[in-house]
Amino acid sequence: MTHDQAASARIAAELRSRIIQGTLEEIAEEFGVSRLPIRETLRILESSGLVTLVASTGAWVSTLDLDECREIYLMRERLEPLLLRMAMPTHTAESFIEFEACAQRVEVAIEPGEFLERDHDFHRALMAGPTTIRLHDTVDHLWNLTHYYRRQLLAPNAGTRRSRREDIFAEHRMILRAVVDGDIESAEAMMALHIRHTRKLVELYPEVFTHSGAGGYKRSR
Repeated sequence: MTHDQAASARIAAELRSRIIQGTLEEIAEEFGVSRLPIRETLRILESSGLVTLVASTGAWVSTLDLDECREIYLMRERLEPLLLRMAMPTHTAESFIEFEACAQRVEVAIEPGEFLERDHDFHRALMAGPTTIRLHDTVDHLWNLTHYYRRQLLAPNAGTRRSRREDIFAEHRMILRAVVDGDIESAEAMMALHIRHTRKLVELYPEVFTHSGAGGYKRSR
């Protein structure tokens, strides 16, 4: 790996975290790198669905409307249970220990960005399998497209919006129980229901799709 490639990977990881945390900013000077790694990083993030590149303008956190977000959740409702089914035969006793640790990290996360990262870690761990690379990448892309709106629903200023946290914890535990028991049908059904519940919550609050605070990185000329 070249120096620029290493810098791009390092910046991509930090930018992804900042996007989920809602603190995307200009960082080329902060990282002490040239614009080349920044441009390469932005291309990586665009391919993952996290940002949208606008010619001669910069990169902006990807945005959706309600119909697009609903479509993505409907896709996840079908694809993630399938991915879980394909992964389950490869799980081991060591995997179950990892899944339990992931579930616990979700439950102790406080900040919205941290919660979303740990929640994603839990799902990724459950669905990881040696023969599901293409499907796994597709599901990851769908996650990245919707993270901004999930963060809006979890934000401290969400007011009277109904919280999903406790429900998420309980649903994770039910999915995990089915996975440990090797009950593929129940694990699939619970995973689909888990995603559907979040979709229904998103649909209750269409105002998050009119929020204009998505951050951006303006390219230097």
